[in-house]
Amino acid sequence: MNKNLSKYFPLFVLPTLAAFAAAFIVPFVMGLYLSFCKFTTVGNAEFTGFANYARIFSNNDFTNALWFTVKFTAVSIITVNIFAFCLALLLTKGIKGTNVFRTIFFMPNLIGGIVLGYIWNLIINGVLASFGVDITYKAEYGFWGLVILTNWQMIGYMMVIYIAGLQNIPKELIQAAYIDGATHRQALFKITIPMVMPSVTICTFLTLTNAFKLFDQNLALTAGAPARQTSMLALDIYNTFYGRVGWQGVGQAKAVIFFLIVALIAFIQLRLTGQREERA
Repeated sequence: MNKNLSKYFPLFVLPTLAAFAAAFIVPFVMGLYLSFCKFTTVGNAEFTGFANYARIFSNNDFTNALWFTVKFTAVSIITVNIFAFCLALLLTKGIKGTNVFRTIFFMPNLIGGIVLGYIWNLIINGVLASFGVDITYKAEYGFWGLVILTNWQMIGYMMVIYIAGLQNIPKELIQAAYIDGATHRQALFKITIPMVMPSVTICTFLTLTNAFKLFDQNLALTAGAPARQTSMLALDIYNTFYGRVGWQGVGQAKAVIFFLIVALIAFIQLRLTGQREERA
């Protein structure tokens, strides 16, 4: 039976493989080639070698966006996961109305990034208006505005993952620790946190990838102002490709570098996850 089915394996795989090639492989190869070209449309591309990659560093826009993105991602990973874990702990203590609170905290994750950006732009500017400034007055305002927005959007999502991890911890284990004289703090750091490390790993890398690829919220909240000081990598690539005449090739080269960074992050994630599973 299996041998008969194996003869038809190429027939079953071909439609999926063709769709994958048309939707991913061909555009990726074309984009990689265009990163070495000067062009305004795909039809008039002129090969220029590594000139586009050299032009990336002819001004500070890309390096500033990269550094801003790294700082924002690092702060977001810490804040989102700490708050999400604390909420998960509270909502697994049998508090009345727990399911309602879970729903309320998760709902911001369902709102689109552009909408969230404009909502928080109005809120933050409403607060700053009393001081005679707005979110584009200083880069620091935009930075912390993005951090607040990201926390508000992602904490509920990460909280659900932490709750699932906490609910998998045997209650008998915690009770045995208390019987043996462990304090709440000791039980938390010696039992609870080690037991939810799979959830910590998942949430850390979800936060990392989502924060690093942030675009919609950045565009709606600050649009890179003031003077592109709050532009993250995705927004900087967008502004380079669509906002500067003759820089389409440079924008494509930035996109290739961005892809390589994200691919490296995903590779590290897989390696660390695999090593943790092997040790387990």
